[in-house]
Amino acid sequence: MPVNQKEHPTLNSARPAMTAALMERTGLDDGRLTTLVHAFYGKIRKDAVLGPIFDERIADWEPHLARMVEFWSSVALMTGRYHGAPVPKHVGLPVDWSHFERWLALFRETAHETCTPEGAAHVIERAERIARSLNIAVTDAAEAAANPHAVPRLG
Repeated sequence: MPVNQKEHPTLNSARPAMTAALMERTGLDDGRLTTLVHAFYGKIRKDAVLGPIFDERIADWEPHLARMVEFWSSVALMTGRYHGAPVPKHVGLPVDWSHFERWLALFRETAHETCTPEGAAHVIERAERIARSLNIAVTDAAEAAANPHAVPRLG
């Protein structure tokens, strides 16, 4: 079934057929992802635990939000719009798994508020993978900094 262009505006995509199928299945599109990102980071900025961490590092929120929409477009809809390296930006942050759990709780809540049930499940699954991956990277970097001669963990 072709994607309804009124419901799902065209996105620039490196993989148009995959993107169209994901949009059709999840109800996600550029507008919904923009709503999700803006609502989510609105909550982050007000959060007593996460807000100060973000506020210390982000002076101008509009470019950050635009970049996060590109990121989630790439992650959720396979558009290839995001070109960046999130791991180095997170390594060295004063965070542990409890911070990622809080991030996930706010993300899940916002996804359920702004997305279709299928869309929420889709982005939440990806957010959980991202949180685990970033937590491993942050933890490994902290361990390497504390003991630079240690042999890295491989599994």
